[in-house]
Amino acid sequence: MFYRKEKLRFQCTGCGMCCMGNNDDDYIAADPHEQERIRAFLGVTQQWFRRRYIVAVDHGTQGIRIDNSGRCAFLDRANRCRIYAVRPRQCRTYPFWPEVLANRSAWQAEARQCEGIGRGTVIPLTRIKHALKASGD
Repeated sequence: MFYRKEKLRFQCTGCGMCCMGNNDDDYIAADPHEQERIRAFLGVTQQWFRRRYIVAVDHGTQGIRIDNSGRCAFLDRANRCRIYAVRPRQCRTYPFWPEVLANRSAWQAEARQCEGIGRGTVIPLTRIKHALKASGD
């Protein structure tokens, strides 16, 4: 894996681009525990939360709804995450996902979408490995 040899830099700028414009998927992965944390954080009923924010994916799996333009349901008009403190694992581990770290070309392609890639300090390999492990790779 190229990320073991190269020093990767990343610093989130809070632009929100990772939370919108993804028309490839129609949901954000969030397990039941993550969904409950978000629901409690918002202080809404389970019924209201599920009706407004949760979408059935397949085989009983559920995720967080994104709209037709690819925007996360929790992204506000200023492109800020309304649930940042309790955001799901998929969001916490970005951009250190297996498909983004598959090779240098994938990392560079993601950098065209994310202004934080290539900025800031070098990310320790241990943090990258931890993120990969958390994403199931």
